[in-house]
Amino acid sequence: MRGGRPGRRPRRGGLGRHVRPDVLGRRARPGRAARAGRLAAGITGLSTGVTATYHPRELFHTASIVKAGILATLLLQQQQRQAAGLSPAEQQLATVMIGESDNDAASARRDVIGAAPGLAAAGRVLGLRHTEPGGRGLCGLTATTVADQLRLLADLTSAGSPLTAASRHYELGLMRSVEPGQNWGVTAAAAPASRPAVKDGWLPDGPSGGWVINSIGVVRHGGQRLLITVLSSGQPTQAAGISQVQAAARVAAASVTRPAC
Repeated sequence: MRGGRPGRRPRRGGLGRHVRPDVLGRRARPGRAARAGRLAAGITGLSTGVTATYHPRELFHTASIVKAGILATLLLQQQQRQAAGLSPAEQQLATVMIGESDNDAASARRDVIGAAPGLAAAGRVLGLRHTEPGGRGLCGLTATTVADQLRLLADLTSAGSPLTAASRHYELGLMRSVEPGQNWGVTAAAAPASRPAVKDGWLPDGPSGGWVINSIGVVRHGGQRLLITVLSSGQPTQAAGISQVQAAARVAAASVTRPAC
């Protein structure tokens, strides 16, 4: 995986059958109260193949959404070793890592997968071209893009993924079962009574100031199954960041499900 400091723009990779660059446009931009921050968003409709994006190539720190990538790496490595599956102890760690966003469980899994080199190797297989794992054990400071996070979600939902059906089903199941306090973000775009799969991330970002607030997931909206990613940094407070991310998720969903004129 290749990348750089958050804010730089690496070369773009393609996603979906029909890509409409920056179709989210002004409606996805941070509001007046949040102009100091940065925001990027992307969405793919699985039934149509349409992908709409806003700043898909900008780099952001992952915060805890990297835990979805750590689990995907662990599952991919198990497949490559032709292992029978995760042990009960490994399943317990995976459950708290995704469901509770437990940092100790994530650190333990990160060590098992081979730290940054292991995450990078899996990223090359999964097609995450511009994601750069954080060093010195700081997995939350991994740098990523909207395009790469949409690719990861595609790996969790597509039959053409390097991940087996069992691996995809397992990880999405955990993402559908996060504790109530961690099911915000892209779930704001989900239809009532549906079961969205989500992984959120939040982090006071010392180098840039403010908060990193991110959310990725798979939701149902307007009769479609959608992959949605919203990344942000420089948010004035955690609550303001969550509100901004949720608003962007709703705009993204509307952009690909609104009936044509």
